[in-house]
Order: sequence, then structure tokens, then C-alpha cells
Amino acid sequence: MTEKHTIMGGKVYVYRRENSKYWQCSTFLAGKNHRSSTKEESLSCAKDFAEDWFFTLRDKDRQGLIKNEKTFKQVADRFEHEYETSTKGTRSPKWVEGHKARLRLHLVPFFGDKGLSEITAGLVQDYRMHRMETAKKPPARSTLHDEVVTLRQVLKVAIRYNWLDHLPDMSQPYGAQGKVVHRPWFSKTQYEKLYKATRQNAAATGGRHKKSAQDLHDMILFAANTGLRPDELFNLEHRDIEIVEDADTDETILVIEVRGKRGVG
Repeated sequence: MTEKHTIMGGKVYVYRRENSKYWQCSTFLAGKNHRSSTKEESLSCAKDFAEDWFFTLRDKDRQGLIKNEKTFKQVADRFEHEYETSTKGTRSPKWVEGHKARLRLHLVPFFGDKGLSEITAGLVQDYRMHRMETAKKPPARSTLHDEVVTLRQVLKVAIRYNWLDHLPDMSQPYGAQGKVVHRPWFSKTQYEKLYKATRQNAAATGGRHKKSAQDLHDMILFAANTGLRPDELFNLEHRDIEIVEDADTDETILVIEVRGKRGVG
């Protein structure tokens, strides 16, 4: 049976659970219950501890240091557990470890004790400035981008559980576009020249290299007509492709499950 006492006019409870030698203390402050172990076996010493503990909590509340919401650190811990479990087989261990490293080294030390509502567009920009000003070598644009991606992933967990209403604006306010890069492509004339050359090469090649030449020609046709990225193309397996009859067009088409850097699509 729990032995219980009150102090501070009933504001603080001091109690000891059955089979425990230490006294505990608890109070309701700033909209939530707070508990702590006094680490004391003596009731009088436990009451002294509980009184000091209560005054410390009250001072923190007056300074706005007691959070009535989830902190970034709490949500980051939830994200790490969920992300690693739910992405097994679709994300490389190195990619998952990258999120963990960015949280451990940079994001949690800066945002960790902040309540979710305190993470605003201004604070995100403060983080960028902090990283630029405190690092021995300013981080690359891509490095900061990856860190903000991890930050966004954590905040999306908070939205999923209704701990946060919306994402703050995390866009780069100055010089967001580092450089303009256009992906190269073949013109229609160049593509025709390419596939005709590979077709002629497949027909002219004999011996042990003939199958490789035929496969090269098939790959050129397949890549050009599906628009797959090189990494997606090279990861493709027979199990990822299904031949189906399209009811709308009465055509035979391929349904492809693409496994690339963004998962399966």
C-alpha cells in the first residue's frame, strides 16, 4: 500500500510505493503532472527535497522553461525508431544512419529542448547561421540541405500525431538556387542515330559478344521509352515489371515498380 503525505498546503505530494525504500514527490503545475524521486529514505529529508524541488519547478514555470508540448528531442527519438523500422529493405543502412548522425551531431543540440511551436522559419534560419558561423569549415550547400530535410522529416512525425499544426517555412531565403543545371537529353535525330547504331551493332556482332550487343540495344530502347534514371534502370529486376492489358486503350503495357533513391514508386 502506498504511504502518502502532503506539504505546501496540499500542492505537493510525498509518497512511498510498496517495496520501495525511497520517497517520491509529485505536483501539478503548468497544466501537467510532475514527478521525481527524492532519493531519500527519511520522510523529513524527503519533504525538504520536495519543497526545494517544487520551488525550482515554479521558478522554471515563471521563466517559461517548462514545456506544455512535445520537445524536438522527444519527436526526434520517435522519428528514429519509426524510420529505421518502416524503411527496412527500401532504404540503405547508410542513408538511415545519415539521418541519425545529422540529428545527433547538429539538429538535437540546437533544437532539442525547444517546444514544437518554437520551431519557426526564423529559428530554422538561425540554425543555418549557427552552422555557418560555428563550423571550422562552412558546410556545403548540399550538407545544409540534407540537414533541413532531416529536420522536415522529424516535424512531419509531429504533424502525423497532431503535436504540430503545420510545417514552418524552411526554404532558403537568400540565393536558394546555387546553380542552374539542365539534365542532358537526346534530340529525336540523335536518338534515332543511337538506336540504329546499336541495332546494326547487334546484328553484326557474333560469337560470345552477340548477346551483350543485343542486350545493349534493348536497354537503349527500354531506357528511352520509360524515362528511368540510370540507377533506377540498373536496379530493375524481372519481379519489378508486370505485363498487363490496359482496359482504357486495349494496349499491352508494362507496369514498373521503380526502386530508386526515393524508395519504391
